[in-house]
Amino acid sequence: MVVKLTAPYYIHLVPYNIRIWLLSAISACGMLLVGYSSAARDAGGITIKMAGIVLASLSSGGGELSFLGLTHYYGSVSLAAWGSGTGGAGLIGAGAYALLTTTFGLSVRGTLLASALLPLIMMFSFFVVLPHGPLKTAKQNNAQYQVVPGDEEAESPEATGLLSHPNERSISPAYTHNSRLQIITHSLTTKLNRARSLVIPYMLPLFLVYVAEYTINQGVTPTLLFPLESTPFTHFRAFYPTYGAIYQLGVFISRSSLPFIRVRSLYTPSFLQVLNLIGLTAHAMYPFIPTVWFIFAIVFWEGLLGGLVYVSTFAAIREEVPEEDREFSLGATTVSDSAGICLAGFVSIGMEKALCGWQVQHGRDWCRKL
Repeated sequence: MVVKLTAPYYIHLVPYNIRIWLLSAISACGMLLVGYSSAARDAGGITIKMAGIVLASLSSGGGELSFLGLTHYYGSVSLAAWGSGTGGAGLIGAGAYALLTTTFGLSVRGTLLASALLPLIMMFSFFVVLPHGPLKTAKQNNAQYQVVPGDEEAESPEATGLLSHPNERSISPAYTHNSRLQIITHSLTTKLNRARSLVIPYMLPLFLVYVAEYTINQGVTPTLLFPLESTPFTHFRAFYPTYGAIYQLGVFISRSSLPFIRVRSLYTPSFLQVLNLIGLTAHAMYPFIPTVWFIFAIVFWEGLLGGLVYVSTFAAIREEVPEEDREFSLGATTVSDSAGICLAGFVSIGMEKALCGWQVQHGRDWCRKL
């Protein structure tokens, strides 16, 4: 989270081709660590798992920031493709895991270790499939002399003159250091001002929808249970993964809808998501929804809202932010969804426990039977 919060201000120093190599290696290492320690139950094994999860999260956050920045160079179709791909990742990831473990009978460890090969697809996509013409053109356009603010005269031919001695024209190391420091400070100040201008129109609604969305997913849906005889399930543990799959389906559809549907008011679906959180929490405490099928519909609607705000936010940035600020703005705004997920995770730890305890006290102990 800390890395993603600060990365937009310095990640541009690392070229995209090096970035992809690093992110692929970090992702593979994370999967390998989790895979090799999957059967471990001691403190050392748990530490290794946590390290693997941290590496995978680092790769995921850096990848989202980088690839969203890349959409600046490839037009609006690339943003639609990115949204559809990230929406489908949840469905395909869950389906591939179920297929390998259930149909093909691979162990959890074997499945995770096999997944460490997936970053190769990302490298193939970037280095082989993706045309690099727009990136090379942008690099050539940016490869121009940048004058230190307030020092335009010092480097002009008129200022130095033809009579100056070559040694007298050399810049001392201290002056060079101060100039570079001025450039870095000026650049950082400019980017902080840009980021501040993104908060209200783009970052806040994206943050709100993710807080509500992931609090529902992690803190509320584990307690949305019904008597088994009134549902299509035979075990209480089947509720949660089914809710997750339906949610991912909604996300995939809405993130793929950008060429056809655009939301102009980002706050409207964000507030609707908050209402979803309030309504489902109220049902977990005082059940009033008659059947699980209504919950399925609400969870699907939740996924639609979340995906719609995600792609509409970045589409709005592409249309409304000046071109010279667009790449940074796309990356900086990704902080919002990560911050929302992080906050929702902390809230959900206590919320799920509190809702389950409430239900047990009121004669519904199904959450204890998962």
